[in-house]
Amino acid sequence: MDHKLIRTFVAVPVPEPVLALQKTLRSTIDPKRGKIKWVRPDQLHLTVKFIGDTPESSFNDIRSVLDGIANNTRPIQLNIEGTGCFPKKERPRVLWAGIQGETEKLNTLVKATQSALDPLGFFKDDKPYHPHITLGRARYPQKHTPDVSFFLDAPYSGIPFGIEKIQFISSELFPNGPVYTILSTHFFMNNSV
Repeated sequence: MDHKLIRTFVAVPVPEPVLALQKTLRSTIDPKRGKIKWVRPDQLHLTVKFIGDTPESSFNDIRSVLDGIANNTRPIQLNIEGTGCFPKKERPRVLWAGIQGETEKLNTLVKATQSALDPLGFFKDDKPYHPHITLGRARYPQKHTPDVSFFLDAPYSGIPFGIEKIQFISSELFPNGPVYTILSTHFFMNNSV
């Protein structure tokens, strides 16, 4: 029996214009004044739940749970707006684009996913959910702390972001970065009543 553990998460793919947004925001940071590792365009996503190390034997149970959630969820209308960083501007680790719109419905989706996966042994997150799309990361130690002030002040037009599905994704780590594989896609119930 194979007991290999694979890092997995549940996420939503982002709309195409986010790729251009990331490119624009990259130009706000001087690479000579600190290094940012930008998320590869094919890996940009909105995380719903980071599951973590997952035995392959659990994959079908997780897929069933996600089917159940998707069948009870209507499409959610969001907007990608604003920028920010974690934990603080003076020493940023994560640079992100913000999420507005029907965030209470998104929170309901997140809570439903957490609650449904909990009995399978994938426990709820302790930290409150803060919806965002990670665009880049800073790792330390490095010679200069990146100056993110222009990134944080960069204006851009909001990007409409309609969510109609969630995806179960694996992340395998390799020396040149993670490789994501979509394990399953779960479409939300139709809008028609």
